[in-house]
Amino acid sequence: MKTKEREADSRVFTHEVLNQPQPLVDFNLFSTDKVLVEGLERHGAAWAFERAREFGRRMGSSEVLQWADQANRFPPILKTHDRFGHRIDEVEFHPSWYNLMSLSIEHGLHNLPWMLKRSGSHAARSVLMFLAYQTEAGHCCPVSMTFSAVPALRVQPDLAKLWEPRVLSNCYDSRLINSGDKAGVIFGMGMTEKQGGSDVRANTTRALPVAGGGSGKEYLLTGHKWFCSAPMSDAFLILAQAASGLSCFLVPRILEDGTRNNFFIQRLKDKLGNKSNASSEIELRDTIGFLVGEEGRGVQTIIEMVNHTRLDCAIGSASLMRQATLQAVQHCSGRAAFGKRLIEQPLMKNVLADLALESEAATLLMLRLAESYDRASLWEDEPANGARVAAGRQAPIDEEQSFKRIVSAIAKYWLCKRAPQHVAEALECLGGSGYVEESGLPRLFRESPLNSIWEGSGNVICLDVLRAVAKEPLVVEAIERELEKGRGSDRRVDAHAQEVLSDLRQCQSALRDGKTDAATVETGSRRLVEKVAIALQASLVVRFSPPAVADAFIESRVLRDHGFCFGTLAKGSKVDDIIARASIQQ
Repeated sequence: MKTKEREADSRVFTHEVLNQPQPLVDFNLFSTDKVLVEGLERHGAAWAFERAREFGRRMGSSEVLQWADQANRFPPILKTHDRFGHRIDEVEFHPSWYNLMSLSIEHGLHNLPWMLKRSGSHAARSVLMFLAYQTEAGHCCPVSMTFSAVPALRVQPDLAKLWEPRVLSNCYDSRLINSGDKAGVIFGMGMTEKQGGSDVRANTTRALPVAGGGSGKEYLLTGHKWFCSAPMSDAFLILAQAASGLSCFLVPRILEDGTRNNFFIQRLKDKLGNKSNASSEIELRDTIGFLVGEEGRGVQTIIEMVNHTRLDCAIGSASLMRQATLQAVQHCSGRAAFGKRLIEQPLMKNVLADLALESEAATLLMLRLAESYDRASLWEDEPANGARVAAGRQAPIDEEQSFKRIVSAIAKYWLCKRAPQHVAEALECLGGSGYVEESGLPRLFRESPLNSIWEGSGNVICLDVLRAVAKEPLVVEAIERELEKGRGSDRRVDAHAQEVLSDLRQCQSALRDGKTDAATVETGSRRLVEKVAIALQASLVVRFSPPAVADAFIESRVLRDHGFCFGTLAKGSKVDDIIARASIQQ
């Protein structure tokens, strides 16, 4: 063979692509997810099916996936001054960020329950957030804070009357102008300070009243916030010390006369992940803010914002697990080794099925938590009777409030703790390719620890659970009522539920009578929260998942007759059925 012919033949051979999976693009994130489709109907939001399907199609499209990649490859840039030396404190984003924000806000991820005021709206919004988070997590932060600000704003009706209509707009307007002149607004928050962290009562930012102060009135804030997410937002809920103690203030970026409030962005944080989103340190110097609620009740005022963002933490972590599972299954379906496709290899089957189990149980718990936000509300299409039980509800609203209160913390803790382990295992399924940015797994992996930190790290959450168990009488009864729904479906789950309820009551008694050392109770709180979370998930899977999923979950999570790594399901687990349920169904 002539030299030129050999060279041509070599070029053809070395550039032939073999044994590589097809990219996971241009598919519907919603309609291919059986657990999500079933859950939307089960939790009273079948009316949102077309909205979810359309949003799922967009979020799985190659165009939007490219936006997500670009928004993270080209992170935001801080511009403190203009060319003439004037202080401007602006954050510049890649155009793809604005596209993502516009798409999510257009579909109501920031306001759906407040806009529609109908049953199932929290469940519907949670499904939409679940889809958005899979594609790009960073832009979900300002979307979440805007959604969560509304319950806190309603503590101060005059401020809510002014700002809530602006939140109800489905237009994203990135201009830094007077919010009254904008097509729509977004909210941020500022609680954390250098010396305090989660201990917000140690905050030193001060608020001095202008002309006497009082609820809804103007104050001047001075201090420094160590973390302020989405500093390009139109307004913020800020905690500061007033004369009567820690208080909550609404701080606009632009004042009504069009001038800029004294809101100085010192720097953007260089973070592990969440690269597309701007997180910052800010300085306030005689910054105008308006008191939300009463002086000295800042924590009580902002707590509903915190609870709603905890819901989104649970949604986000469950979403990352779903996307990681999809990527692992897709890769293993299209790649072969040792004469078989990876998905046909017995050990890999076990790993994939284990990942799918974790993902399904996470999604079920997230959806049930979202439903509790609906059940704890009285929407316009659900009039209540004198007993405060809305039509068609299975439990009194007060009890659902207690369930929402305790499970917001439990689900936030458990799902956020499981996500990093889950995503790391999924990444390993791709081998070296999973460690390469183009696969998308590194971005998922970097995102996975964030929700565990946001709105209270693990220890803070567990202490919050203990506080609720000790001081709120209905929380244990709310968990008992939920577990009762699965009673009789499986004796192993029943036995575990009884053990968990016994542990909760013992903890409650110990905290109330004060005879047990507080340090002893605190030391075991992580284990307690974990057991409750697994009991709730087990109750859900035995009711709503196929037998193959339920049996494997019980064997591996409830009975714990397994190893601590993924891929250690018991012999006899129906791994093929579990993987098939988790796979995309075009």
